[in-house]
Amino acid sequence: MTQHQPLTALGLMSGTSLDGIDAAVIKSDGERLLQSGAVASAPYDPDFRQRLRDCLGLKADAPGVADVAAELTLRHREVVARLLDDNNLSPDDIDLIGFHGHTTVHRPEQRLTVQIGDPALLAAETGIKVVGDFRLNDVAKGGQGAPFASLYHLAMTRELEKPLAVLNIGGVANVTWIGPGGSVENPEILAFDTGPGNALIDDWMGQAIGRPMDEGGRLARSGTLDENSLLGLLDNPYFARTPPKSLDRDDFAGAMQRISGLSAEDGAMTLSAFSVAAIVHAQEHFPEPAKRWLVCGGGRLNGTLMELLARSLGVPVDPIEAADLNGDALEAQAFAFLAIRSFYGMPLSMPNTTGVPRPLNGGVLYDG
Repeated sequence: MTQHQPLTALGLMSGTSLDGIDAAVIKSDGERLLQSGAVASAPYDPDFRQRLRDCLGLKADAPGVADVAAELTLRHREVVARLLDDNNLSPDDIDLIGFHGHTTVHRPEQRLTVQIGDPALLAAETGIKVVGDFRLNDVAKGGQGAPFASLYHLAMTRELEKPLAVLNIGGVANVTWIGPGGSVENPEILAFDTGPGNALIDDWMGQAIGRPMDEGGRLARSGTLDENSLLGLLDNPYFARTPPKSLDRDDFAGAMQRISGLSAEDGAMTLSAFSVAAIVHAQEHFPEPAKRWLVCGGGRLNGTLMELLARSLGVPVDPIEAADLNGDALEAQAFAFLAIRSFYGMPLSMPNTTGVPRPLNGGVLYDG
């Protein structure tokens, strides 16, 4: 195995929950997480969040998307500048930026995935080398293009007992199962999207009471599960499909129609139970049961989701902070890590994480 020089990378993530931009600095050689550094975040204001939401389902060349993509990129630049300023860092302290952009279309069966944002513009604005277009090679070679943080999950949990499940509950939920065997070059790992995460709950909250999310799961906790609606929601062939597999944020948008007659509280509880039931179903695909689940993403802050998961899984279910990791920064850290791997020509995805035929590199480097 080639030992690479450690690099300092700044990762950026705008996730499917449409809540804002996360930024994080790490130091890594592409195999090990050597140091976690500064973090920053910037929530989207309601106006920009709506304009970004309006781009969902659209390709980058659709009318109006380019303007949103340019503004999105400049907002990322502002987050980078603030993180550097607040931590007495200069652009020379950062070797690479990992820029994910924002996913508007994800249709791997059509060999199509679209992340809007302009890595070349970000490189020019910051004066730092930028790695972007992380998912394109994977999808072009027949992979799912998601989940894409799995190798970072492996790196950050090297010292923890296995089998272990790392669950990310963003707009879509995904899981990385990590087994006790394998090697650095050929890890024992499996990853896939489990189903909806927060997206349906957020959309329901906006529709039912005009709020962007169910903070802490409080509205759901005051509601009652509608069993018939839940059974209908679970009647979907996706859950039986063998992984690797992935989802677009809006693949379950029809769920809103199914629960349209419920109260705000009961709808929130039913959709929360749906996200959890999909995660529980995911265990059927594991080579062996996980001894512990670590939860990252915004869903770990939803007490109702966490309580339902602990009750349903029957093993320890902890927020990622229980392993001394930063749950708010994790996805941004993952794309910093992947930027380093891309720079060194190391695989970003594996047959058991996205379904590619072989370990596959990816990403495109843009000079600052």
